Amino acid sequence: MPTKAKKHKTALAAVDRSKSYLLKEGVELLKNTSYAKFDETVDLAVRLGVDPRHADQMVRGAVVLPNGLGKTVRVLVFAKGEKEKEARDAGADYVGAEDLVAKIQEGWFDFDTAIATPDMMGVVGKIGKLLGPRGLMPNPKVGTVTFDLARAVNESKSGKVEFRVEKAGIIHAPVGKVSFDAVKLQENILALLDALMKAKPSAAKGTYVKKISLSTTMGPGLRIDAADAAAQL
Repeated sequence: MPTKAKKHKTALAAVDRSKSYLLKEGVELLKNTSYAKFDETVDLAVRLGVDPRHADQMVRGAVVLPNGLGKTVRVLVFAKGEKEKEARDAGADYVGAEDLVAKIQEGWFDFDTAIATPDMMGVVGKIGKLLGPRGLMPNPKVGTVTFDLARAVNESKSGKVEFRVEKAGIIHAPVGKVSFDAVKLQENILALLDALMKAKPSAAKGTYVKKISLSTTMGPGLRIDAADAAAQL
């Protein structure tokens, strides 16, 4: 039986690192070269023509992928009173206030997304240094600080993806699982790319989307033809 190293070598050999694949072709190749025994996550990386050191070139937002992420998303909500009930009715996994803050201060992070009502941000701010580095801090720009908890919880459960440009001008985000039908993966990828285009800062000059890459958890990355992808938006 082939060893993991041999399987990885075979997958690498199947990918032409100097080529930019059409989106459909790239997705199919990614699926065909997957060798892990678990359902790998498919990740999208986009190099943007922005300098995030300048506030007017920051790219940040969120999008609900049409076909979800293929995983169960654990949602935590900071809320009180009637809003607490609204969050629970919407399907939030954890709902609370100071009690959840204390639990997180003790090192508990068994959740994937945090949402808060605006009036709770004073309390949530106490653990900002713990949530921020993990990408869990609620933020109004991505719809996780809101009084519309039913909508926020439902979107998170349905496959909402947040994106934020890194220092090198790159966006990284999951777009589904290898087990997804190729068409569904393409639809998720295009939804995220469309959201990135809509989030383009007015201060961004020149080519906005410079490079697109796809990869799986264990497999090699491959380059996607940016022009081909843009033509499908």
